[in-house]
Amino acid sequence: MSHDRVVLVTGGNRGIGRAIAARFVAEGYRTAVTARSGEGPEGTFTVRADVTDAASLDAAFSDVEKQLGPVEIVVANAGITKDTLLLRMTEDDFDSVVATNLGGTFRVVKRASKGMLRAKWGRVILISSVVGLYGSPGQINYSSSKAALVGFARSLTRELGGRGITANVVAPGFIETDMTAELPEDTQNEYKRNIPAGRFATPDEVAGVVTWLASEDAAYISGAVIPVDGGLGMGH
Repeated sequence: MSHDRVVLVTGGNRGIGRAIAARFVAEGYRTAVTARSGEGPEGTFTVRADVTDAASLDAAFSDVEKQLGPVEIVVANAGITKDTLLLRMTEDDFDSVVATNLGGTFRVVKRASKGMLRAKWGRVILISSVVGLYGSPGQINYSSSKAALVGFARSLTRELGGRGITANVVAPGFIETDMTAELPEDTQNEYKRNIPAGRFATPDEVAGVVTWLASEDAAYISGAVIPVDGGLGMGH
């Protein structure tokens, strides 16, 4: 069984990342999370890392390797938003979001791939968003960074697909988190009217898809975009 494998989830201290890490722990994986602050869920090994800084990531990976062993499954989840309309968006609003969401994924996956190539086995799971393919006003920086993960996973599949390594994208829609809870009720209802399922997802519904992609059942799936959005975006 693969359940003794080592998993690293970036941004695993809150929201979807935390739910993903908790689900891996529940299924018996040896689970580490990166966090800039706070701690991962119970049963995880938390390391400090900033995904925009390759040296801090390298140190974090080294800690995980010492504590748990080589990382076999990596979930690139860390992300930020700086929402504003195009004409108001500053260079920094754009560059910082792309540096974290896309550049961070590049740095994490590059570091993880070394151990996966040695092991001739690996799972790369990138957390995108429905807005990467559906679009969203005020999110040109964010949606661009999330759409880019599709090309990333597909190019990685072509590079490493013959080495027992898969790379896939999970694209969540609206999820019940602290962020959506703060939206006014009429805004929430407006969003729900546009979602065929008529509700937001629970973080655990995203986590279940991620752990399935990490399993042997998904060994022949690579370069896929899997929406977890209640039908909002209708896939790719």
